[in-house]
Amino acid sequence: MTQGPSYAYFQGKIVPIEEAKVSVMTHALNYGTGAFGGIRAYWNDQAEELYIFRPVDHFRRLLSSGKMLLMNLPYTPEALRAILIELLRKENYHTDVYIRPLIYKSSPRIGVRLHDLEDDFTMFAQPFGSYIANEEGSRVTFSSWRRIDDNSIPARGKITGAYANSAFIKTDAMLSGYDEALVLNQDGHIAEGSAENFFIVRDGVVITPPISANILEGITRRTVMELIANELQLPIQEREIDRTEVFLADEAFFCGTGVQVVAISEVDHRMIGAGTIGPVVSELRRLYFDVVRGKIARYCHWNQPVYRDVIEPAT
Repeated sequence: MTQGPSYAYFQGKIVPIEEAKVSVMTHALNYGTGAFGGIRAYWNDQAEELYIFRPVDHFRRLLSSGKMLLMNLPYTPEALRAILIELLRKENYHTDVYIRPLIYKSSPRIGVRLHDLEDDFTMFAQPFGSYIANEEGSRVTFSSWRRIDDNSIPARGKITGAYANSAFIKTDAMLSGYDEALVLNQDGHIAEGSAENFFIVRDGVVITPPISANILEGITRRTVMELIANELQLPIQEREIDRTEVFLADEAFFCGTGVQVVAISEVDHRMIGAGTIGPVVSELRRLYFDVVRGKIARYCHWNQPVYRDVIEPAT
């Protein structure tokens, strides 16, 4: 990160970031009754264009999170995309950026509930680089914390209060000298990282936990699975993964909007494969970064240009 945002969309209009403030009594601040998204936009030097990656998909998921929280928001995914384009044009970014849309219970009221409260939407964007420093060889540990179960707080909702669980996981890992952590679900199988989906490669097959393993229904996860099937032409399995199976993997990696695609070289002092980035993850990273920067024509429908006067169809 090099600088903070100058503007935010707040209470129905774009305002200077200093004006985008809420009361200390705001319900979402006190009880975690909000949901957020994470979207990236990538600058392409050759095209001189900023591309938002799969914005409509991200906004669909955000509004689905709102549905779980009994929110009544007057937006469509396409309307939110238009607001985002206007915001990015106002910022005039010519660099990679991370976008944070947030829906929240905005009533200044005490009392735990979801009903009979006002809902609001805000969004800002700022320059953003790597989420994990060691993208080609991260060191990972298994967390002592378990992932919250779907019957407690749904992982697919990106609900703000649930991310206290991720904060415990991430901080304990980093203070112990690791880059990230793997988290087990209540059944003892691998769910995901603190805030990333997880894959292993074993004997030429790419394997990832199923949606039912208390994981986020990741948009980057879907993207990566399509690239693996179509471009790398490798079989993919969605199934439970045991803790010890990770130690036997040939390769392993995290993916997500924030983390992008990060190779895992070591888990709890055990090398994954040769202990360096492997051929599958290396090629996947190359493909992914070409796709998000609009360099591969057959995937350009995922890229929304910001500065051209074009609104791509939702896909």
